[in-house]
Amino acid sequence: MTKSLLIIINGAPCTGKTTLGRKLAKQLRLPFLSKDGIKEVLFDTLGWEDEEFRVELIHASWALFHYFLKAQVEAGRSLIVDTAFIPKFDTPKLLKLKERHDFEPFQILCKTDAGVLFKRFKVRSESGERHPGHTDHLVTSDRFDEFLINEKYKALDIGGSIFEIDTTDFKSIDYEGLLAAINLKISLND
Repeated sequence: MTKSLLIIINGAPCTGKTTLGRKLAKQLRLPFLSKDGIKEVLFDTLGWEDEEFRVELIHASWALFHYFLKAQVEAGRSLIVDTAFIPKFDTPKLLKLKERHDFEPFQILCKTDAGVLFKRFKVRSESGERHPGHTDHLVTSDRFDEFLINEKYKALDIGGSIFEIDTTDFKSIDYEGLLAAINLKISLND
C-alpha cells in the first residue's frame, strides 16, 4: 500500500509559507490546507470584531485544521499543510495521528532574517491585502520580537525529512532542489 506524504510547511509569520505552499500544491497537484485560510472563512462567516469571540474562532480554526488533516491522512492521501506549528503543542498531536495512520512527514522549515521578517510583516499589515480579522495592525515590534525570541517555530520531532530554506531572498531559494527532494519522497512511497 502507498504511504501518504504529509508535506508540512512551518516557520514564523511572513517567512513565505503560504506562497510556497500554493506553488508546491499547484506543481505537485496536491491538496493544500492552510490554517489561516480556515480562520479567514470563519472570520467572514461569523465576524471577528469582538476580541473574545475572535480568539474562540482562532481555536476553532485549529480544531478544523486538525480535523481536515486527519481526514486526508485517514484516506491515505498526500497533502501539503501550512501554518506556524508550535512543537510543544503540535508534535504530540501529529505523533498520535502518525501512530494511527502511518504517513511520511516531509517538513519544510522556512527561515528569514529577523529584520526582513518584521519589514515584511509591517508591509503585509499595512497593505490591506491581509484579512483584518488577523489584527496584524495591532502587533508591535516588541510583540513580534517575542515570537522570534521564543523560537517557537522549529521543526517538529515527528520523524521524516526536514528541508530548511532561507526565504530572506525569494529569488535565491533552491526551489528545484526542494521539488526534486519531494518528488523523490513521493516516488519512494509509491
